[in-house]
Amino acid sequence: MTAIAPTLQAFFTERLIKQRNVSPRTIASYRDTLRLLFCFVQDTTGRAPSQLDWSELDEPVIAAFLAHLEQDRHNGPRTRNLRLTAIRSLYRYAALRHPEHAAVIQRVLAIPTARFDRPQVTFLTHIECQALIDAPDVSRWEGRRDRALLTLTIQAGLRVSEVIAITCADVTLDTGANVRVHGKGRKDRAVPLTGTSQRVLAVWTAERAGNPTDPLFPTRTGRRLSRDAVERLVQIHTAAARQSCRTLHGRRVHPHVLRHSCAMSLLHAGVDSSVIALWLGHADIRSTQPYIHADMTIKERALALVTPTNIKPGRYKPADEVLAYLESLG
Repeated sequence: MTAIAPTLQAFFTERLIKQRNVSPRTIASYRDTLRLLFCFVQDTTGRAPSQLDWSELDEPVIAAFLAHLEQDRHNGPRTRNLRLTAIRSLYRYAALRHPEHAAVIQRVLAIPTARFDRPQVTFLTHIECQALIDAPDVSRWEGRRDRALLTLTIQAGLRVSEVIAITCADVTLDTGANVRVHGKGRKDRAVPLTGTSQRVLAVWTAERAGNPTDPLFPTRTGRRLSRDAVERLVQIHTAAARQSCRTLHGRRVHPHVLRHSCAMSLLHAGVDSSVIALWLGHADIRSTQPYIHADMTIKERALALVTPTNIKPGRYKPADEVLAYLESLG
């Protein structure tokens, strides 16, 4: 067994878990990336992962692995960059433990991220959101659950992981009604609830009647909904909403579109982008900028302020001092 195995184990147990205290989701992401890497190297070289040394995981090998992700596994640039982030994290840790391989490690760390086109943010209008909320069949238990879930997701701008993690105790419907959210990066925030959301959630929580630690939106068996289940219910209710809202035809609606819709509704209402960042749980206010680019109403208001092209250009000339004084007497 070479030096890679103990360093790899220490990377997870010491660096990620003890020192950085990262989330289980991050652990799983890094684990999957390195497993893919070692399987790729074993398939292409015949060398077992326990027999590899750092000199055999140099920049050409890592570059070939990234190309394999894009060409053979058909991963997009975002996924490719995410895998590279995990590899970089391991190599930065290895640099402290294996200075003899500093040159190899530095060449790997110098591999750049892939650039990609950023599509414009898609969102639903108020009418489309309402059609989606009204789509579930409230005569069924699942329909009443889904209506409450969609209402809260759109109004609070929640991520899928946040929605499925909400417990019954996280919702406060008394004075200062709000929902407490455990967000990305282990950042907690409280989002106020509108009157409409309060009424919908009051009906649902009374029917749910769960314990404080129970999921607010469970399955029939009481377990938490999965990400796939939320994705599926959004697709089902979008298909039903198309019957009453023609603008939804041809639109691909996924759970994150509901989060975008919340941000755009706040932006249209004149809410400052820094407040929107706090509302959505963004770590950086720059994450809110794509919503501004997607808002045509802001651009139209800016266009209205521009001087019309049919105005004859000229220079400003101050009024005569005597005439200005006489004008001021009026």
